[in-house]
Amino acid sequence: MITAITEGIKISVESHYKSEYSRIDGSTYYFDYRISIENRNPFTVQLMRRDWFIYDSLDAPKYVSGEGVVGQQPILEPGEIYTYSSGCELSSEIGYMTGHYTFQVTASGKEFPVMIPRFELILPAKLN
Repeated sequence: MITAITEGIKISVESHYKSEYSRIDGSTYYFDYRISIENRNPFTVQLMRRDWFIYDSLDAPKYVSGEGVVGQQPILEPGEIYTYSSGCELSSEIGYMTGHYTFQVTASGKEFPVMIPRFELILPAKLN
């Protein structure tokens, strides 16, 4: 598990190769990831947007931005943890993702960025 804390928000990420969703001819490699977001602040925050950088060793880097995550803009009270899962398709066996979320303090409307730590997307056979 990869973890980072920015501005009182703890982000933890786990990623896994999913052979059942990948193409046997090696043209598509599917990885899923699970992210836990913990609000360690004494105030309530809301996740407003995400900005991803996706690196694929055989393809051009991709930038993906959008509101919230998996169709939601979760509100996290102090001490609350929000977890979601999603996935990424690569054309190679090796890549990574990183980026940031934009959070908002609900009481003041002030926005701040929170780093998503870089996590690897690697076919397990390549780790040997």
